[in-house]
Parts: sequence; structure tokens; C-alpha cells
Amino acid sequence: MKCVFCGGKLKKENVTFTYEDEDKYLFVEDVPAEVCTSCGEKTYSPSVTDDLLRFARNEFQPARTIEVPIFNFVERV
Repeated sequence: MKCVFCGGKLKKENVTFTYEDEDKYLFVEDVPAEVCTSCGEKTYSPSVTDDLLRFARNEFQPARTIEVPIFNFVERV
């Protein structure tokens, strides 16, 4: 199978999926994906996509929680 964006070769890997919606940030580690070796685009199977949507709807408990500092570029000193 080839990348739908650039036609590059796909390689199976476990990746970290990130999601952002307003003030909600989600990181899901060890997600099976096919990653293009040329452009880096990630493709997920329909079943993995369904599970990622379940994570976004808070249907699972997080494995851990991290604290992330937030900086504002405009207000830098």
C-alpha cells in the first residue's frame, strides 16, 4: 500500500496520537498506524480510529497525567 498524499511507502509503527479541541488536549501512546517513510503522514485503521474517538469522548481512564507549562510568545520577556 502507498501513501495517499505522496505515494511513498508505508511502514507499520506504534505512534503517539495527539488531539486538540479548544482547551482539551489528548495524547494516546502506542497507537498502531501505517506511517509514510517519505512524508511522515500517519494512517489509522477504521477500528483504531473508532477507539481513538472513544478516547476523545473520555470512555477510558488515562494511564497517567502530566503537567505541561504553557508559554505565550507575544508576552515573552
